[in-house]
Amino acid sequence: MYKYITTATTTQVDTGRINKVLITVNAALTGTITVIDNIAGTTANVGIITNPTVGTRYEYWDFITGVRIVTSASCDITVNTMSGYGVK
Repeated sequence: MYKYITTATTTQVDTGRINKVLITVNAALTGTITVIDNIAGTTANVGIITNPTVGTRYEYWDFITGVRIVTSASCDITVNTMSGYGVK
């Protein structure tokens, strides 16, 4: 599964167990991307990406509850989630 995010928002990308999350920055962002393993809330428990540059890719592994992304400003990112059997 994937989500294309372009605004300052909270996005539930996927739910359940996720093996791999790939965040691709399509345009430079002044602000933060908060990565959360949950289906509620906005407090980072996986990571915070600050002021990423265009073309940067971030990989995260082993989410248990779900993938939730919070962006603090307008952005241009793609978030892909993959289960154990390929793209979910």
